[in-house]
Amino acid sequence: METNLSNEQEQTILKELATKKMIQLKSFYRHLFVYAIAMILFLLKEYTNLPLHMFPIKFLNWVVVIIWSAVIVGSAIDLFASYKIFGQQWEERKLKSILEKKYKKQKWE
Repeated sequence: METNLSNEQEQTILKELATKKMIQLKSFYRHLFVYAIAMILFLLKEYTNLPLHMFPIKFLNWVVVIIWSAVIVGSAIDLFASYKIFGQQWEERKLKSILEKKYKKQKWE
């Protein structure tokens, strides 16, 4: 799909996309760090006799760990593997479809 963007506009768009990706990565790694700490505490609570019955730790159970693990895996897939599933060809087809729908809606104006 060809575009009529100048080099400066293209650079601006690429910079915005890179900034968005960096923010997503930063957020994911923070979440992963908190998850790792929580998993260590959960494993210590479950498999040792340490008195870890403080407020946030006592609510860590298997259901919370399973749901949290699924969220982490989903975030990782979204961040790192979605481009393989939804490649550039898919993006181009979807963009063309959206633009065609928009054009058909605005045809009467």
